[in-house]
Amino acid sequence: MTENTDNEEHDVIEIDDLDPVQWNEYAIDQGWGDGFPLIPPTEDAVERFVETCRGDNEPFPAMSPRRVIPTLQSIAANAVMAGCRAEYFPVVVAAVRAVLDPAYNLHGTLATTHPCAQLIIVNGPLRKELGINCGSNCFGQGHQANATIGRALQLSLLNIGGAKPGVMDRATQGSPAKYAFCFGENEEESPWEPYHVRRGFKAGDSIVTALPSEGPHNINDHASTTGAGLLMTIAGTISQPGANVISGHGPYVVVIGPEHAKTIHRDGWTIPDIQEKLFEESAIHISRVPEERRKNYAVDRAANVMNEKFYLTKSPEGIQVVVAGGPGKHSAYIPTFGSTEECSVRIANV
Repeated sequence: MTENTDNEEHDVIEIDDLDPVQWNEYAIDQGWGDGFPLIPPTEDAVERFVETCRGDNEPFPAMSPRRVIPTLQSIAANAVMAGCRAEYFPVVVAAVRAVLDPAYNLHGTLATTHPCAQLIIVNGPLRKELGINCGSNCFGQGHQANATIGRALQLSLLNIGGAKPGVMDRATQGSPAKYAFCFGENEEESPWEPYHVRRGFKAGDSIVTALPSEGPHNINDHASTTGAGLLMTIAGTISQPGANVISGHGPYVVVIGPEHAKTIHRDGWTIPDIQEKLFEESAIHISRVPEERRKNYAVDRAANVMNEKFYLTKSPEGIQVVVAGGPGKHSAYIPTFGSTEECSVRIANV
């Protein structure tokens, strides 16, 4: 494995004589892990991963907080340790490129006390080819692609960027999403155009979109039989005075379950209609905000204040609507760090 993760000469550590327990003890001592077992990143394994991205010669920007420039080799080492298959590696590379976009504000998302993780949403044909879960339990366990792609990004930020918990990662409480947070849009059961197509890509493109996000907040509505009723429930769940997104009024994500989506679409709601409805109905009246916080929102952070309401995003377009999940009348709200933008990257070599 390469000990240095920058563009300087690498030291190669001989691990052939270490059994899996010894290897993991060594890796933990070096501070390379997230608490789960790691796969040894042998030179052969790293090279297999790098081969899947041959031709992707675009240089990487420096990765915060250490401002180290990643290489395909250093990212591959972390993907191997995370348990990825080689064919997942182009997705990992695209995710790294997405979070390194200046608009993403990676340094802010890592240095904050807010518990944001790096959310990866995958669109396009590669979801199915790689087995990325878009259906039942898409936020949960049981799918290697979701678990290891998300974990590879987090390990890269730890080992290349230096985002060590309690040192440069200053989250007060953190979140289980910091281990891995990756899912695909359920395009097959969505009644609307796929998320990436609405963002200007072709339907046949495979795309990664990244946002610094909290874990998902469940939205349960088994009773509403109309789209308007469901959207009222969704807006009510979003309307949280303590959400970090209200301070930065950046984007947030609404993941509509297929059953809810079917009802909302049946009643004629388009994506812009949904965004406009949620933008207005989730706005927080000043009476729900302590006076001290009103000053923080309105002055220190320049929050959107109109008609005695605090709006969570700058505009309805800041609400990122995707469809994912399986059977059941549930949806989810995923707040973001706030001071950020969603960033999408086409997956190379696919």
